[in-house]
Amino acid sequence: MQTNNNTKGIFFIMTGMAFFSIQDSLIKFIFEDIALFELYLGRTLIQATILISFFLITKKKITLKTHYPFLTLVRVVCFFFGFAFFYISLTFMSLAMVSALFFSCPFFMSMFAKFFLKEQIGIRRWSAIVVGFIGVLIVLNPTLEEFNFFKLAPVGCALCYACSMTITKYTSDKDNIYTQMTLLYIFAVIVSLIIYLISGDGKFNNFSDPTLQFIVREWFTNPSASWPYVFVMGVVASISFFCVFSAYSIASPSIVSLFEYSYIIFAMIAGYILFETIPEPRTFLGAAIIISAGVYIYFREKVRGQMIATDTPNR
Repeated sequence: MQTNNNTKGIFFIMTGMAFFSIQDSLIKFIFEDIALFELYLGRTLIQATILISFFLITKKKITLKTHYPFLTLVRVVCFFFGFAFFYISLTFMSLAMVSALFFSCPFFMSMFAKFFLKEQIGIRRWSAIVVGFIGVLIVLNPTLEEFNFFKLAPVGCALCYACSMTITKYTSDKDNIYTQMTLLYIFAVIVSLIIYLISGDGKFNNFSDPTLQFIVREWFTNPSASWPYVFVMGVVASISFFCVFSAYSIASPSIVSLFEYSYIIFAMIAGYILFETIPEPRTFLGAAIIISAGVYIYFREKVRGQMIATDTPNR
């Protein structure tokens, strides 16, 4: 029965990763017609509506009280800006490159586990972390002439996400996942609306760079072109999260987590089909190193019975 559940879990997680690649691809179609936090607000409202409908149908009672107010605040801030960094990176990087860099998050998780959860990290895992970051450098291919800080956006996303998931690991003993998701959506809506009040009229949009324009562009300038995509993104993201959490609910998390790396493959396929983008050889090489290091960390954690980097979803 456990084997059968693991098979179903693998199916769910790979389906979720496939849908995530579709959702992320849609950003490339609309980032020139929508503001970053307008997109964030729209997607969050749609997902929140679906979540509330789920609560009503299942008659789940959700409390907004958290037993860890400060850590919850840090978590939602990290999650909020983590997704912002991810969206920003998609304006100038291929989906395959962004996805490869995002999966550096297990390396950050291991380091956070060492310094904040007091987990013992041996020389082998430290070596895997170093090798993994070498893979990150290969993908980024930084040069002094071409380097800009936006290239670090997907790594910043991985860092924020790792921090968020480490806090989730610590707080999950008292705060359930529905409470944490609800608080995340509330925070995202409030912060997005504050940003709208400050810069929604586009008064700071004095840039020619498409990425900077995406961040500070005037809101609601072309809703007929962009918001249908936003709606689809919200629905697809909800389906993705349903698949991911179903996978982790019915199967062994340590097995399911390994198949999250299938997202990189789906991202490459989506990039090729939708944008005719073929990843550069260094992207393949760097991605292979990152995946190998992440898988090695997983096996070392399993041997030592410390699964911080792999017992929660990587999305």
